[in-house]
Amino acid sequence: MPMSKRLTAEFLGTLWLVLGGCGSAVLATAYPSLGIGFAGVSLAFGLTVLTGAYALGHISGGHFNPAVSIGLWAGKRFPANELLPYVVAQVLGAIAGAGILFVIARGKTGFSAAGGSFASNGFDAHSPGSYTALAAFVSEVVMTFFFLVVILGVTSRRAPKGFAPLAIGLCLTLIHLISIPVTNTSVNPARSTGPALFVAIDGASWPVSQLWMFWVAPILGALLAGFVFTWLDGDDDTVVVETVEEIVVLED
Repeated sequence: MPMSKRLTAEFLGTLWLVLGGCGSAVLATAYPSLGIGFAGVSLAFGLTVLTGAYALGHISGGHFNPAVSIGLWAGKRFPANELLPYVVAQVLGAIAGAGILFVIARGKTGFSAAGGSFASNGFDAHSPGSYTALAAFVSEVVMTFFFLVVILGVTSRRAPKGFAPLAIGLCLTLIHLISIPVTNTSVNPARSTGPALFVAIDGASWPVSQLWMFWVAPILGALLAGFVFTWLDGDDDTVVVETVEEIVVLED
C-alpha cells in the first residue's frame, strides 16, 4: 500500500477517534440532564477505535496513536523508518478532529473551551478527581502498557483472526472506565495534543503546560509493553514487517 494512502488512513482514523471520543465528552456527557456520563464516553472511545480499525486497518494497520506505533516498533512489528511519518499524520488528524469539534461546540451559546476542559487531559487541579501528578503518571503508564499488551496479543499470528479490532475497542473502553477520573484518560499523545491546542487558542494554557505528561507516560508504557511482550510471546522468529497491511490494529 502506498505510504500516501497509509498516512491518509492514519490521519482520518485519528481524526475520527478525537471527534467521536472527545466529542462525546464535550457534547453529550451531561446534556442537559440525560447525558451519557463516564460510561458513555468510555464506550464512545472504544467504538471509534473498533469502527476505525475495521474500516481503515487493512490500509495502514489502524494505529491512530503515536504510542501504538512506538509500541509496535518495540515489539518488532513496525519499521523504525516509518515511525515519524505515522506520528505526524496522527497528530495532524487529532488536531483536525479537535478543530471540527471546536467549531461545532462553539455553536452553542455560552460555550468556552477555556472555561471547561474541552476533554483535555490533566493532573492535580485539572484531574477530574484531583489526582496527583504521580498518580496520573502511573495510571497512564500502566493503562498504556496493558493496551499495547492486548494489541500485540490479539494481532499475533497465532491469535484468532478477525477479532482484533473488537478486542482492542473493548480494551480501550475498559481503560476509560478505570482512568477517566484520574486524567480524563489519554493513553494517546495525539488525542491529548488536539484538544489542548484549542483550549490554548481559547485562552487557557494549562493543558499545553501539562501535555508533557501525556506524551512521556504513554510512550514509556508502550515501550515497556513492546519489550515485555516480545519476551513473553517467545516468538524468536518475529521480524520487523515491511508493511502493516497484515496487522489489523488500532489506534490510542
